[in-house]
Amino acid sequence: MKVTFNKSELAAAVSNVQRAVATKNSMPALEGILIKAQNNIVIMCGYDLEIGIRTELEATIIEEGEIVLGAKLFSDMVRLMPEELITIETDDKFVTYINSGVASYQIIGISAYEYPELPTFDAVESFSINANVIKNMIKQTCYAVSDNQSKPIYTGSLFDKKDGYLHVVSVDGFRMAIRKEKIDGDNNCSFIVPGKTLNELLRINSEEDSSVHIVVGKKHVIFKIDNYSIVSRLIEGQFLDYYGTIPSGAATSLRISTRKIVSAVERMSLLTNEKLQTPVRFIVADDGIKLSCTTTVGKASDSVSVPFEGNEVEIGFNNRYLLEAIKNADTDELIFELNGPLKPLKILPPEGDSFIFLVVPMRLA
Repeated sequence: MKVTFNKSELAAAVSNVQRAVATKNSMPALEGILIKAQNNIVIMCGYDLEIGIRTELEATIIEEGEIVLGAKLFSDMVRLMPEELITIETDDKFVTYINSGVASYQIIGISAYEYPELPTFDAVESFSINANVIKNMIKQTCYAVSDNQSKPIYTGSLFDKKDGYLHVVSVDGFRMAIRKEKIDGDNNCSFIVPGKTLNELLRINSEEDSSVHIVVGKKHVIFKIDNYSIVSRLIEGQFLDYYGTIPSGAATSLRISTRKIVSAVERMSLLTNEKLQTPVRFIVADDGIKLSCTTTVGKASDSVSVPFEGNEVEIGFNNRYLLEAIKNADTDELIFELNGPLKPLKILPPEGDSFIFLVVPMRLA
């Protein structure tokens, strides 16, 4: 194989596919990046048996071939090369020569025959959605993906396509996030995508008007965006009946500035940390919300003037869980709905129903 690349395009491709490379594996090939030059295109791939990232890029192919190169070393070499053109050449003993200007390396690669194929499968359903829209949906819900491996079903997000809408749902036992967008197509389907896969999709840069084409199988899914394909296993199991858990009605309702409530909770958060699991106390009464927090570090108090409807209520929240929910809203104002001190806070947009965030309260002493 002998191929000449543009450095910036090669560096971007290596950086993206490298994130799917296994860091430690009994198969050395999985710690590398597959480079395959054939039919006038170069394919690059990283794969750890759970998620694979594949891309095609333009290059000058002098001789076709394929090789697997150690991902970290190869990435560092590309990044530090002095010129804009990089040539990669291999021989029949897998010795690989990487040259750019006067700089050159000689390393030993691995046979591409040792590299496992990415999964192929029959599509059960496929649909497309604007890249910015799906990334926004993922970004606004992935904060609530669980990291508790004892309940693997919740270490991913549910994609529920039904009745002309796509719902993306994440839940971890302390909060739940639901994002909803209208989508073309009448077919219904649902599948659960690992949180790691969704984070990798967010990192792929895309054109302004790009679409993400989603191909769903029984056990795998492929996200195709521009010249990248991300293939991932699906999480199997029964997800929570998410709409059945949303409190109906509201005993207390208020409309509040997102910026003001974020600032107030952040001020209370200065006295808390992961070791000090002390709630931020909310008292909704009179003409707004009185906030307070008491820890071994000290005491803090603040207030936000805002009219409310319904009953007065005193309730406590984990500051991080509450802040993550509020900060992932994309509106200047929010609707808070409460049903007493022990029921989840429901956070809604001021208009429409594009998102619903739930935050479970902490018991107050």
